[in-house]
Amino acid sequence: MERLDSKTVYKNRWMEVVEDKVLRQDGSEGIYAYIRKPPFSLIIPFDGVHLTLVQQLRYPVGKRYWEFPQGSLETSVEASYEEIARQELAEETGLVASKVTILGKLYNAYGMSNQEFAIFLAEELSETEAKLEPTELDLVSGKFSLSEVHKMIDNAEIRDAATVAALYLWQTKNQV
Repeated sequence: MERLDSKTVYKNRWMEVVEDKVLRQDGSEGIYAYIRKPPFSLIIPFDGVHLTLVQQLRYPVGKRYWEFPQGSLETSVEASYEEIARQELAEETGLVASKVTILGKLYNAYGMSNQEFAIFLAEELSETEAKLEPTELDLVSGKFSLSEVHKMIDNAEIRDAATVAALYLWQTKNQV
């Protein structure tokens, strides 16, 4: 597919909706719309026994679900994935990690967005006070064993694809 033209049809501080005029392989023209979003980091906080998850209302689906801490820094687009990970971990859970290891990078939903995310394992954790943003004031965190997290996925208490993918990546790399 070849891009013939591109225009932004909507933009705010969190995202941009782009509409491209494209030339398909068969010679026909069409439109491809997608969302540009800044990269984010997802953190797997592991204290050697428990995983820390957060739960909050996810407005687009109107429900609360458990997931690993994750987010982006709209105010600091030059921040590294690790800086984002450390800041999101501290903000959402109050945890600080002495050891942070990158496990990989994935795309969130590359059929409709260019958003990439990095997955980190956070270990050697110490506790401070969470500093929730105004949009996160309903956020709660909890500690769960690996078997509890698997049950939460089976029971649809965890439905975040990034969380499930990150758990899989961590488990396959570490034979957990």
